Amino acid sequence: MKKLLSRVGHALKTFFLILWTFLKKVFAWIIKIIKKFFYLLTHNKVIMMDYRYLTLFGKLKIRITNKRRDAVYGFIFIGLWVIGFLALTLYPLIMSLIYSLNKVTITAGEGIQFSFIGFGNFISIFTADLDFITYVQAFIGQIVLYVPIILVISMMIAILLNQKIKFRGFFRSIYFLPVIIASGPVINELLKQGAGTIPMIEQTGLLTTLNAVLPSFLAKPIGSLFSQMIIVLWFSGVQIVLFLAGLQKIGKEIYEAAQIDGASPWESFWKITLPSLKNIILVSSIYTIVMLATFANNDIIQHIQKQMFDTSRGYGYSSALAWIYFLLVALILGIVAAMITGRKESKIKHRVGGGNI
Repeated sequence: MKKLLSRVGHALKTFFLILWTFLKKVFAWIIKIIKKFFYLLTHNKVIMMDYRYLTLFGKLKIRITNKRRDAVYGFIFIGLWVIGFLALTLYPLIMSLIYSLNKVTITAGEGIQFSFIGFGNFISIFTADLDFITYVQAFIGQIVLYVPIILVISMMIAILLNQKIKFRGFFRSIYFLPVIIASGPVINELLKQGAGTIPMIEQTGLLTTLNAVLPSFLAKPIGSLFSQMIIVLWFSGVQIVLFLAGLQKIGKEIYEAAQIDGASPWESFWKITLPSLKNIILVSSIYTIVMLATFANNDIIQHIQKQMFDTSRGYGYSSALAWIYFLLVALILGIVAAMITGRKESKIKHRVGGGNI
């Protein structure tokens, strides 16, 4: 038995040694390819860079400083995204704008046919499409309700997870896990099976009372908030990570100085934590709005998709809807960014050896 276990152990040791050697060679090969790729990016007929000069098109020479060298590498990384945007996104954007100004019909024999109507699709949206106006009102109400609640919940959970508690890493993983698995089809299936609702709310008749008391443009988002509270918690994963990153960058010595000066935890939160998280709040707000705007169950997106295959309206009309929706979301983002960045920053004053906050 001992000989058998010894042979098995020796075989396993040999296997893992071979595997480790193979992985080392694979990693070395990948690193070699990456180095060669970046070398080709900075040594070609368009860009030639050494330690002293950057040469463009073989003629224009620019002296390189450390700052300029870092900027070049940054532009190279950004350039990958720019190339992808130009190749995969810019063309569909331009074509959708062209579609929105035309009545588009698709025939089997002649393909796509354009009939220029100018702003006819846009005028028709505001004069004849009452469903779209209703969906927009509901979406604005949803933003007004959901964004503050998601941000507050995310900040509270992040503050709790930032404390020194047991199994802190496990709880962080649990709160972020839904972000990984909660894709559009998964959430749709969960909603169909009632996994995102709280049964007690429906049993008490709270939603019926809200519909009877509040106007429709407020009753629907509030009712959706209560009926999908679990889904709202699922939407808080990325925001929790952002707030955790912001909290970990705040120096502990600031809180210690505040405590010495007699500040309570509540005062420390309002005077230190919240002002320090101002940029994180902005990023989280933008992410939350974009997430809600692109959610698979969004009524506006479903309406756009429905009109796309409507023979009486088609691609031109749905493109106009998409552009109005895009401008609406951009306007909301601009207003939220102005509200957050426009407020005066709270100043934290303290004196060494004593003082007030």
